Amino acid sequence: MKPLEDYLVVDFSQFLSGPSAGLRLADLGARVIKIERPETGDICRHLYTSNVIMNGESSVFHAINRNKESFTADLKNEADRQNVWELVKKADVVMHNYRPGVMERLGFDYESVKVVNPNVVYGEISGYGNVGPWKDKPGQDLLLQSLTGLTWLTGNAGGPVPMGLSIIDMLAGTHLAQGILACLVRRTIKNEGALIQVSMLESAYDLQFEAVTTYYYDGKLPERSEKNNAHAYLGAPYGVYKTGNGYMALAMGSIPQLGQLLQCDALLAYTDVGQAFHQRDEIKAILAAHLQTGTTESWLEVLLAADIWCAEVLSWDVLMQQEGFKALNMIQEVSMNDGYSYCTTRCPIRIDGEIFTSEKGSPALGENTEAILQEFKA
Repeated sequence: MKPLEDYLVVDFSQFLSGPSAGLRLADLGARVIKIERPETGDICRHLYTSNVIMNGESSVFHAINRNKESFTADLKNEADRQNVWELVKKADVVMHNYRPGVMERLGFDYESVKVVNPNVVYGEISGYGNVGPWKDKPGQDLLLQSLTGLTWLTGNAGGPVPMGLSIIDMLAGTHLAQGILACLVRRTIKNEGALIQVSMLESAYDLQFEAVTTYYYDGKLPERSEKNNAHAYLGAPYGVYKTGNGYMALAMGSIPQLGQLLQCDALLAYTDVGQAFHQRDEIKAILAAHLQTGTTESWLEVLLAADIWCAEVLSWDVLMQQEGFKALNMIQEVSMNDGYSYCTTRCPIRIDGEIFTSEKGSPALGENTEAILQEFKA
């Protein structure tokens, strides 16, 4: 039995941040009923955030909405609203990721829901919170990365570089799931409901807690290295390097020791620990040129034997053939009700040694509406 079995989640959210929280709750056993607009549904069904279409809809929608049910309702139609209220009255969790004020206008805000469901755990994600001059801005991942300093941490020195994933969306979803789980525990103990509020802005700041703490201590903006940057606050050799036949990553390590192990005499002169940071660009340039004279395998053989932190840089096609990947069983096959099957990742959490999988793929728009209506009106 999964830990959240018998918990009901009514999820008004769409696109990425909220649905990622719902996905995690579903993976842990909760029943997640996704409220969607008739005809169009979740914007993520048709806003193709990848160029891959699966069963007529975006691959991203299928990845993030598996293991859920779809209930269509026009929240401006009174009959549909009453149907949704029947679900909300019985929900353990209600959640959304609309901009501030939208759920109040629709009448499904926390204060309204609490009247009919006093012990509800109510979660919401906004882009910028409910206060301040930015609160009505669109909460989109790239915009949040740009506004919060994140783009000045990735890539080599020069212009801003965004991350290659919708990292703030996913992180906000993780934070919402954490808050919901904490309040479900409290509800079990104290029989109290709760309002959990997460903003993508605050999640982006929290992601940078290490760098922000350092900035407040010394008052200096982080400076990325010009070559092979991987962390603005770490010196050489930290970075990714091209070799004679691929790429390898090097974490922290003594520069003279690397010089000895790699038989690179030019590195032996950097005996002062402080040089690894203050002269990191010239050290990295020497290292980058030297590593191209040998293969990834030959360098790793030498460095790993000396307990130097390093690794080959793998692309997905190579990674997924590795025994280290296969042993984790991270990929599962799920199926939609129309028989369409696809492979995706499973829940990454193990409890008592057990991994949680599900055969249930993403729902077709509104496919569960009638069955849910019959169930909740019974």
